[in-house]
Amino acid sequence: MNKIVIKTEKVKMEAELNDSKTALAIWNALPLATEADTWGEEIYFEIPVKADLENGTEEVHIGELGYWPQGSCFCIFFGLTPISSEGKIKPASAVSIIGKLLGAPEKWKEVAAGEWISIEKSA
Repeated sequence: MNKIVIKTEKVKMEAELNDSKTALAIWNALPLATEADTWGEEIYFEIPVKADLENGTEEVHIGELGYWPQGSCFCIFFGLTPISSEGKIKPASAVSIIGKLLGAPEKWKEVAAGEWISIEKSA
């Protein structure tokens, strides 16, 4: 498992990538930085990694990290999205789970769309 640091002006948190092919491709593309977008209680942003859906799921858990192939996006799930129901967190469409946050997911509620976000390998 590879550890990464995801940070914005307001939040800095370690996370762990799993051993999937998609997570390894992201690891190899680090470091990267861009503007964050939000969709309900999800942060997502386009990254320079192109990968197919790997063990795709349409339901995720708080604190999971996903890769959304349709938009080549890295996703941080920290609560309900606009299409979630009955406490089930649903991304816009299927994602590949690539890892998990190692801190309190609710901290990401402080981050707004348009803020700069970066991911780097943890020391």
